[in-house]
Amino acid sequence: MKVLITPSQTGGRISAIASKSAAHRALICAAFADKDTRILCHELNEDIEATVRCLSALGANIERDAPYYLVKPVKNIVKGATLDCGESGSTMRFLVPVACLLGADASFLMSGRLPNRPLSPLREELERCGITFSEAGSNPLVCRGKVTENEFAIRGDVSSQFISGLLFALAVSGRAGKLRIIGKLESAPYVDITADMLRRFGVDVSTTEDGYEIKKNGGLVSPFDLAVEGDWSNAAFPLALGAIGKRPVSVSGLDENSRQGDKGILDVLRSMGARVESDGGCVTVYPSALGGARVDSSQIPDLVPIIATVASVAEGETVIYNAGRLRIKESDRLLAVSTVLRGIGANVTETEDGLRIVGVPALSGGEVSSFGDHRIVMSAAVASVRCRNTLTIDGAEAVAKSYPKFFEDMRKLGLK
Repeated sequence: MKVLITPSQTGGRISAIASKSAAHRALICAAFADKDTRILCHELNEDIEATVRCLSALGANIERDAPYYLVKPVKNIVKGATLDCGESGSTMRFLVPVACLLGADASFLMSGRLPNRPLSPLREELERCGITFSEAGSNPLVCRGKVTENEFAIRGDVSSQFISGLLFALAVSGRAGKLRIIGKLESAPYVDITADMLRRFGVDVSTTEDGYEIKKNGGLVSPFDLAVEGDWSNAAFPLALGAIGKRPVSVSGLDENSRQGDKGILDVLRSMGARVESDGGCVTVYPSALGGARVDSSQIPDLVPIIATVASVAEGETVIYNAGRLRIKESDRLLAVSTVLRGIGANVTETEDGLRIVGVPALSGGEVSSFGDHRIVMSAAVASVRCRNTLTIDGAEAVAKSYPKFFEDMRKLGLK
C-alpha cells in the first residue's frame, strides 16, 4: 500500500492506544493463571494477535468481546503444537522459554525477518538445561525436552525479551528460581514491565545484585479484571508531530508513572528545547525552536526512528548512540532511518552504533520505502509536516504490526 501525504497544518488531540508491551504480558500471565481473566484492551494489532494465536495453540481459550479479551487459562498443555508467531519477536522470545519449562515440545513458525533475528544466547542457555532445538535458522524452530533447572544466566545486552521470557517461564512453572544477568542490562524498563505484570498476578519477583529472583509460589493468580495502559512507544509519534508541526498536539490516556521506558520521549524532546506539558494523563507538546542533543538510546531503542526525524529539522547536531541492536529489528533500522531521511533531504550519517544528524530548515519530500517496518512508516509520516512537497510512503501497511489506526489518528490531527 502506498500512502501519499501532502504538506499539512497539524494539531489537535487524540487518545493513546493500548500498550502492546503490556498486552503481551497480560495475556501470557492470564493464559496460565488459576482462573479466568478479563483484559480491557481497546486495540488489536498483528503482534498481539500473534500472542493470542500461540497461547490458544498451547491450550488457552481466548475470546475477543471488544474492548475485552476473555481469557480462560490452559488446563492441560497441548504437546507438539505449532505456534504461529508471525513477525512478533516478543511473542516468540517470551514463549520459547515457557514452552521449554513446561515440556510442550512446541514448534515456532516465523514470518518476515523474524527467522533471521537472533535467539542466542537464549538458545544456548536452554540447550545447557537439556532442550534440543532444530538446526539454527530453521523455520519452524522445533523445541524438544523439558527444563528442570531453576537457575539461569544470560547476557543482558542482546535482548531484554530473553530475560522476560525466562521470568515468565519460572512463574508459569510455579518454581522458585534465580536469573543472573551477565554484563549491562539494556532496555531494562521492559523487564520492569514484566516484573510488574507478574506481581499483578501474585508472583513474588524481586531484583538482586546481579539479576532477578522468583520466590516459591503457587502459580499465577488472576486479578479477574485488568486494564492495559496507554502506549508511550506509539504516542511518541504524534507527540513528536507537535514539536515539529505548526500547532500543539495532545495525547490523552498516558501515565507518567508508567514503567514503560519509552515515556523517555518527553525527556528527549525537552532536551531538544520542546515545550511539554502534562495534566491528568494528557500530554501536550507545542511547536518549538529545537536544537541538537546527545541521545543514549540503550534504554529506549524503539524511539530512535522518531528521535532522528525530529533531529533532522532541529538546529545543530544530534548524536544518537548505543543503538547497534537496531540492526536486528524488523529492518536494519539504522540503515532504514538514514536512507529514508536522506531520501527526503535530511543530513544523516550512520555511525558504528548510531546516527549523526545535522538539522536542516526543511525537508524536500519524495517517495520512500517503509522497509517493511512499522516505526519507519510512522516516522516518515511525521517528517512529512516539514516537507516542501508531497511525501509518498511505499509499504505503509506495515503500521498494522503495532498501530493499525495510525493514519486514522493522523487524519484527526490534520495530516492530509
